[in-house]
Amino acid sequence: MVETLCGPGRSGIPNNRAAPDLDLERSVRPASRCVVAAGRAVGPGGKCRWRSAECGSPPQQEDRPLSDRSFAAPPRRPLVAAAAAIVLALLAALGIADVQPPAPRPASAPAGEFSAGRAFTHVERIGQEVHVTGSPAADRVREYIVETLAGFGLRPEVQDSVGVNAGKFGDGGMARVRNVVAVLPGTASTGQVVLMAHYDSVQVSYGANDDGAGSGTLLEVARALTTGERPRNDIVFLFTDAEEACLCGAEAFVTRHPLGRRQSVVLNFEARGSRGPAVMFQTSEGNADLIDVYARTPHPVGTSLAVEVYRLLSNDTDFTPFLGQSRFTGLNTAYIDGSSVYHSPFDRPDTMDRASLQHHGDNALVLTRELGQADLAPLVRPASGDAVYFPFAGFLVRYPSALTWPIAVIAVLAVAALVFLARRRGLTSVPRTLAGLGLALVPVVVVAVAAQLLWTLLVAIRPGYGELLDPARPTWFRFGVVALAASMLLGWYALSRRRLGPVPLATGGLALLAVLGVVFAAAVPGGSYLAAIPALTGALAGIAALHARQQLLKITVLVAGAGVAALILAPTVALFFPALGLATGAAAAMFAVLLGLAVLPAFEPLFRPAGEPRHRLLGSAPAVAALVVAVLCTTVGLLVDRWDSRHPEPTHLMYALDRDTNVARWVSLEQSPGEWTSRYVRNRQEQSRQFPVLPEGMLSVGPANVADLPAPTVVVLSDDTSGNRRTVRFRLESKRQVRFVSFYGEVGDHRVVRAIVEGRDAVTYLDERDRFGVIFHGPPSGGIEVTLLLDGPGRFKLRLVDGSDGLSGLPGFTPRPPTVGVFGSHSSELLAVAITTML
Repeated sequence: MVETLCGPGRSGIPNNRAAPDLDLERSVRPASRCVVAAGRAVGPGGKCRWRSAECGSPPQQEDRPLSDRSFAAPPRRPLVAAAAAIVLALLAALGIADVQPPAPRPASAPAGEFSAGRAFTHVERIGQEVHVTGSPAADRVREYIVETLAGFGLRPEVQDSVGVNAGKFGDGGMARVRNVVAVLPGTASTGQVVLMAHYDSVQVSYGANDDGAGSGTLLEVARALTTGERPRNDIVFLFTDAEEACLCGAEAFVTRHPLGRRQSVVLNFEARGSRGPAVMFQTSEGNADLIDVYARTPHPVGTSLAVEVYRLLSNDTDFTPFLGQSRFTGLNTAYIDGSSVYHSPFDRPDTMDRASLQHHGDNALVLTRELGQADLAPLVRPASGDAVYFPFAGFLVRYPSALTWPIAVIAVLAVAALVFLARRRGLTSVPRTLAGLGLALVPVVVVAVAAQLLWTLLVAIRPGYGELLDPARPTWFRFGVVALAASMLLGWYALSRRRLGPVPLATGGLALLAVLGVVFAAAVPGGSYLAAIPALTGALAGIAALHARQQLLKITVLVAGAGVAALILAPTVALFFPALGLATGAAAAMFAVLLGLAVLPAFEPLFRPAGEPRHRLLGSAPAVAALVVAVLCTTVGLLVDRWDSRHPEPTHLMYALDRDTNVARWVSLEQSPGEWTSRYVRNRQEQSRQFPVLPEGMLSVGPANVADLPAPTVVVLSDDTSGNRRTVRFRLESKRQVRFVSFYGEVGDHRVVRAIVEGRDAVTYLDERDRFGVIFHGPPSGGIEVTLLLDGPGRFKLRLVDGSDGLSGLPGFTPRPPTVGVFGSHSSELLAVAITTML
């Protein structure tokens, strides 16, 4: 290959300078220069003309884009490409394996270690029966926890108090709570470390995972710490009540317990499923020093993206009341895969993956020991900001959030430098790279739509999926979504490559990642690394490939750049599936496409050059193969994930009796009621006016027989008026065994200035109809005392609702068959009775 100079006053005489052995040869600037190679010349603008050896010869073919050129030329090495694919696949598998839970240790493990076998014995005891707050079953679980802690030589106490909802969006929830608190005193304490889990369950669940896993973890950690060297700092074991109802146990500890007023590092342990890695998904602000401690755990699985996203969501755990106070810092951890059992009757001990329990415990024990020996003052009063962190090749990479913008900007500059160098070699141009960037958006958007359409199709085939975040056996479906993303990406690449060329597509894809890195830096700084670092390493690899002379070296540096993206993005895709479920499969699919954009340059040799025969067929073959895999995986998923007695179809049904009209109704929250539920509900009506405990909007309802159930009652204890202010004190009591009592009022001529329930100010809520209300969970047998301070004359209308659980025995109810189950919600199997009274 030689370079020939042409132009005014020059003949086509070779200059005898050998060009680099690179299929992306350098282009020369003015129209007076071209590069001749095997009968083709690279001219200005990255166009290829078929010419004779002299530039002055007439062209034999029109301009064509450099569709057969890439960073790894010559791109006709399928074996090398296959080797690159295997390496990248292994790196992706390594990244995914890095975030999997460890093997469980048996009960015979050394006393100083955490043993899932020993912790599971506690889970079996806690998950024996449904133990909603205030129930006799909850009393038995609490007594077991107290006895176990006492057996370790600790002195547990029960905090009997009233808690108020301290969630991000208070809903008027309150509860009588009985927390279990035990302290392991430190030898020279600099502060306290609070280990926390809740011991209550929802009304239809056995709570083995949520949160028997957390409670079992705390008990096993307490055993390990009391058998070894005592820590320097005080360790507080806190088992909270009424987390499921309103986070009220944690709130009561924070506001009404002496230990809750001390500065503390708080570690919360949760579960939202039955398996998967224990992900540290939430932190307090200024987490950099705590992340350094967390990185020393045996299996650190966490990402600053999760922290950013969770801060934007309305989801709550017992960690939320602590976050609202500056005296607390901490970490929140949960395993989240297998969400089909979440809050359902199948959250039993036999559904738990003990590897997840081991992951919880390994990290909990090491964290507690590390924090137990540390100087806690800098940790509870952090001077540093947040950290950016993510799992990478067996480590938790972390750096200060102050580097987020510099890394994002450097990534943009690196991609710009790559485009500049590639343009000088005639491989692309700025307009063509910008076109590549725009085209790269296409598969990202299309695959998101396709993933959601796939879920819509699955729900149409199996309506019960509509009540779930994820199917019970989602693995094949997840493979199907990844294959669908690969199919669309490969199909897009085969089509776009012919028109635009591989280099503009590669640089455009990296440019898109760089732009997303900047967007994320502005919107979710903790997630910017997902795009900025792959863009940066990909651009640096491309620059190195441009300057490398050996073909193997070019492939190696491209695979190295793509490998970084695989190690970062593959675990993200794997974690997004359980975190958001197939119901929001678009997120995992989009990040799978971003991974594909980052690694595609390394796979270029798999495609035939555009000028060779059968290009279209072979170019589209990978896309067709991936689509076939997607269809096969989805089909297998449907065959494997059938409703049976172990994985029944989830349904929702409750009974609502209005004692004002003596009318009863079956109510379901199912948007498209299945075959079983349709026996009870026929049409859709708004029910939140009569039963304010229900969500607003149209619900599925049907007529029901009236059961002989008493309504809650109000007994006025005092009624005083001073000027325009009226103070009414009354006792609200249920005449049956209930899970909650509640009262609601619509503001007309009145305004509720203050509400005091069982001695505490109630967090009432106001909706668009200016309605307030309080729901009290686990009420005492004698009812609750309420004081309302009203602003306005006249009588005040109050709507009373109480609720118990269980539909068996109601007239007209037929028990579910084995293949029909209960959807895990706070109103499943609810039996609500309402009445209106005037004060």
